[in-house]
Amino acid sequence: MHHLRLAVHDTRSVSFAYLALGATLGVLVVHSGLEWWWATVFTALVYAGSLEFLLVGLVVAAVPLATVALTAFLVNLRHVFYAVSFPLHRIRGAAGKALGTFGLTDEAFALVTAKPPNEWTGPRILWLQGFCQLYWVSGATAGALLGSLVPSSIAGLEFTLTALFVVLALDAHRTRRDVPTAVIAALSAVVALLLFHERMLLVAMALFTAGLLARRAVSSRRTVDA
Repeated sequence: MHHLRLAVHDTRSVSFAYLALGATLGVLVVHSGLEWWWATVFTALVYAGSLEFLLVGLVVAAVPLATVALTAFLVNLRHVFYAVSFPLHRIRGAAGKALGTFGLTDEAFALVTAKPPNEWTGPRILWLQGFCQLYWVSGATAGALLGSLVPSSIAGLEFTLTALFVVLALDAHRTRRDVPTAVIAALSAVVALLLFHERMLLVAMALFTAGLLARRAVSSRRTVDA
């Protein structure tokens, strides 16, 4: 019960965004001509956020599986970088680690890494990820069931994901007050957007990781010199 209460508290900042964005996905599913239960299947089994929005169009267009697999790989390639700082070692057992890997989303990563690693236990991480997916599945299912009552286009819904990440970034900065990291992230995003617009996310993550590694190397050298 202790870990459950902590998970509810940990995820309260993202719960409404998950529900709203999930509902948007559910509406998209039914307006694309698919049955409502596809929203539940996508969010429960695929659980990959932005990929699920793309997957709706791919399923409707009957795109070959090879194309779907390649798209999934490219969209989720950024998760490779998450292994650098996500405390997966806190989770015990092969089954637990597999579940933790499956539940590693952008939001879960942001919530967990916003606090020192020693504050996290395996059960707390898994409960947090479980609640994140519960919000996502619930929002998508509700949106799909009520989708026929919702107009095909509502201004502002597409901004939900952006707003969510802004809140997560501000919350992380408030917790750690790590100005250099925020500056590196902002510069990485701007450079990637201006020079590599089509591959902005992947390039930004690569630049950000390189910046963090360079910062760590400089800090280590200063420590040795001191």
